[in-house]
Amino acid sequence: MATATGLSVAGNYFAQPLLGLLARHFHLGSGTAALVVTVGQVGYACGLVLLVPLGDLVERRRLTVTLCVVTAFGLLCIAAAPNTALLWTGLAVTGLFSVGAQVMVPFAATMAAPDMKGRAVGIVMAGLLLGILLARTAAGGLAELGGWRTPYWVNAALMLTAAALLRRALPCFPPARRIPYPAVFRSMAGLWRTHPVLRWRMLTGASSFGAFTVLWTSLTLLLSGPPYGWSTAAIGLMGLAGAAGAAAAAVAGRLADRGLAQLVTVVSAVLLLVSWALLRADAYGLIWLVAGVLVLDLAVQAVHISNQNVVYALAPEARSRLNSLYMTSYFLGGVAGSALTSLAWSHAGWGGACALGAALSAVTLLSCWGEWYERRRLLTSS
Repeated sequence: MATATGLSVAGNYFAQPLLGLLARHFHLGSGTAALVVTVGQVGYACGLVLLVPLGDLVERRRLTVTLCVVTAFGLLCIAAAPNTALLWTGLAVTGLFSVGAQVMVPFAATMAAPDMKGRAVGIVMAGLLLGILLARTAAGGLAELGGWRTPYWVNAALMLTAAALLRRALPCFPPARRIPYPAVFRSMAGLWRTHPVLRWRMLTGASSFGAFTVLWTSLTLLLSGPPYGWSTAAIGLMGLAGAAGAAAAAVAGRLADRGLAQLVTVVSAVLLLVSWALLRADAYGLIWLVAGVLVLDLAVQAVHISNQNVVYALAPEARSRLNSLYMTSYFLGGVAGSALTSLAWSHAGWGGACALGAALSAVTLLSCWGEWYERRRLLTSS
């Protein structure tokens, strides 16, 4: 499942290092070429809202396998696209159905033994994180070997293989009860109103992922300009440093199984804020920049895993719907972080980006305090 989640999300990130090749092949202007990434993001956002809740309504193995197969179909459309119409279609389908990764995360938590849920979530999320971070590097390498279509051909074949293996390995898992699809959204609104902890965790996730996207949006601009002047390939290798965050996912999951999810969140939020001081110290040497990237990725992933463990425990029978709410806010936080980075960079460069990232990290820390206060108030009132 960890491998399948990584492969599912990777297809949404292949286009980033390939934009120049795609623009030349399809004769796209720079503004239109940027839509290649946007179309996949919009599709993914729609999938979080429309498809992820189905994990509570239909048999999960069938849903998981179907989403993997349709994602492979989208990748094949991109790989074989003779024109922009099929390219846009493939990008939209791939983005929409790649949320199978977000169906598998709560599925793993449901299948795991009670004292292993955090570890199971951590392992699957580690695969998802590696898929995001290594996709750009893999796309660049495969494109060098066989052109821009090669990453999509390879990923489509791997997704079909993963679907077959999941069909064989996963147990049949029917829903606890069946409810009409329209009622899902009413129930999600009820979950949001009923659980104040969910609302705080949604804010914590959105602000921390916003800080994550601030780093990875501005880092390319920093490293490609003076004084660094790195090539695209060299910048892509920086993603390997961020892969250390996968280790944090597994460790955070184990700590959550021991009842330490709250502590993990607070400590990670503090580290997230500290990481921006390290990143801003890049003028004193590249080692500070690398250290900042490592600490930030570790902190963001630990926050994310502890968030998921807390959120899934609120209503075990509604984990997919809870995940849909949480991941939608998480994704929107990333979109907001990326958009705000453009403004910060245009006005104050790397210093402005670091200030923005620190501000979002401070929101993460304040959100932890808000949740603590809410829990204390509820405990006192009861």
